[in-house]
Parts: sequence; structure tokens; C-alpha cells
Amino acid sequence: MEAISVLFLRPLPSSSSPLLSPKNPQIIPKVIPRRTLIFRRTVRLSLSHGITNNAPEPAPETAPAPAPAPLFSSWTPPQPLWRGLSALILAGQVARRALSGRIHRRNTLQQLERVGPRSTGVCLLTAAFVGMAFTIQFVREFTRLGLHRSVGGVLALALSRELSPVVTSVVAAGRVGSAFAAELGTMQVSEQTDTLRVLGAHPVDYLVTPRVIACCLALPVLTLLCFFVGLASSAFLADAVFGVSINIILESARRALRPWDIISAMIKSQVFGAIIAIVSCAWGVTTHGGAKGVGESTTSAVVISLVGIFIADFALSYCFFQGAGDSLKDAMG
Repeated sequence: MEAISVLFLRPLPSSSSPLLSPKNPQIIPKVIPRRTLIFRRTVRLSLSHGITNNAPEPAPETAPAPAPAPLFSSWTPPQPLWRGLSALILAGQVARRALSGRIHRRNTLQQLERVGPRSTGVCLLTAAFVGMAFTIQFVREFTRLGLHRSVGGVLALALSRELSPVVTSVVAAGRVGSAFAAELGTMQVSEQTDTLRVLGAHPVDYLVTPRVIACCLALPVLTLLCFFVGLASSAFLADAVFGVSINIILESARRALRPWDIISAMIKSQVFGAIIAIVSCAWGVTTHGGAKGVGESTTSAVVISLVGIFIADFALSYCFFQGAGDSLKDAMG
């Protein structure tokens, strides 16, 4: 308040003063700074001195209300559902590109060698022991009932319709399917699939289609080989251990088998091979999370492939053999 009191105690020069006279304008800039030094003092008004501004504060600006988010904008599908849809889309792309002739031949031959010749040993070994184990379960019981002449027919029907395609596909899922999922998963997390797109190669044409074609072509041949090896090992064990002649078993198998039994086994193995390749590749290309994600995708791909094989086996068996029932009667002679 001191500055304000001085302001009013100090009189202002009148209009008649020569300092403010228009006739003498040159005196004003030299004299006024000394005469009016007190008027240049700044009157500081602050809340600390008890002086406040009584003017009404402006109303705060209200932000506009945000627009409502679209429905399902923040929803992400569960990973199994997302991968299942990816597998269906991938199967459609493979079918369309294979029918249009977009096949990488060199890569297809490499994958065919990998699925076929390199998997033959483990598949044949598995089929031989499965056939011998199946023989132990049935030959003794059939011999006690006097049905030793129908042993070969039972073994042949079981191996051709169920054991050979299922066992071969299970071995292929564990050996080939896991490798497919691990390879494509590693390429996905290391961004090698993006490099293929930059180089002008479509990942489906270069990576997925050759693997699907190789599995669909190699598994029927492996199934046929496993059938013959399993039947031969069963006949050898029945002759060596249980005294049932090999000729009786082979003759009974010849009477029981129909061409449709072998054809159905090869159709089954083709379907199983497509399931293994598509599921493994779909799980591989949808991998994320580094090395841990690669391991989880590989394990999940094998499990889903096995479940798909068993479901498809039930459906195909119901369609193929619903009206069958005279094969064992013919096998007994």
C-alpha cells in the first residue's frame, strides 16, 4: 500500500505546465523521467499481500465426450480358435494353388524324400511289432476255439483297415509333423517368412504346399509297405510260436481281403497326411513368443494332429465299412 499512497500524495503536473505544453515538446523526454520517477514503481498485486482479483474465473473447457468404441473392437479370439481358423484358411489356399499349378517342384521333391524314404525305417519297425503284438492277442484264443483257419483273415482285415494307416500316421505325426511345426515356427519368429515376401516368393507356395503334397503322396505308400510288413511278421510269429502254418494264414488273408480294403487304407492315409501337414504348418506360421513359443507350437501341433487323425479315422471307418460283414465268413473257407 506504500506505493499507492505515494501515488496519490504526489500531484501530477497540470496541463498549463510548460512540461506538457505542446509549444515546448523537446523538454518532455528530458525532464519527465526525473519528475515522475515515483510513477514508474511497479505496484505488485499478489495473493500474498491480500489483494485478489474479484473478476469471475472463466468456466473450464469441457472435453468432448469420446465416441463409443465399435463392438468387439478390443476382443481377441482364443488362440485355439484363431489357429483352427488359420488351418482352414491355409487348407483352402493350398488347394487353390495346387489346382492352379503353383507348385515349387524342387522343394516338393525334397519334402517328399524327407517324408517317404527317411521315415520308412521307423514306420516299418513299428508296424512289425504292432502286428506281432496283435497276433499274440488273437492267435491263442482263435486256436482254442478251433478257428485257426480264420486267423490270417482277422489279421489282414485289422492291419489293412485300421492298424496300418493309423500307426503310420501316428509315426509320421511324431516325426514329420513336429519337424514342420518347429521349422516354420522358427522361420516365423525370426521373420524369415517376411524375407520371402520381400524376395517375391509366396510363403504358401514355397513352404506349405510342398509339405502337404509330400505327405499326401508318401503316406499311402508307407501304409502299403507297413501292411505287408505287419502281415509278414504276424505270419512268422504265428508259425514259430503258436504252430499255425504260414500258408494257412496267407490263404485266409487272401480270401478275406477285398480290393476296397487296400484302397480305403490308402484313402485314409492320404486324409491323415493332409491333416498332419496342414495342422503342423498352420501352427508353425502362427507361432509367436520366441523359442518358448516354438516349443509350445510344436507340442500343440503333434497333439492336435493325433486328435484329428483319430476323429477322421472314426468318420471314414463309419462311411467305408458300415455295411461290411461277410469277410470273415469267406476267410474261414
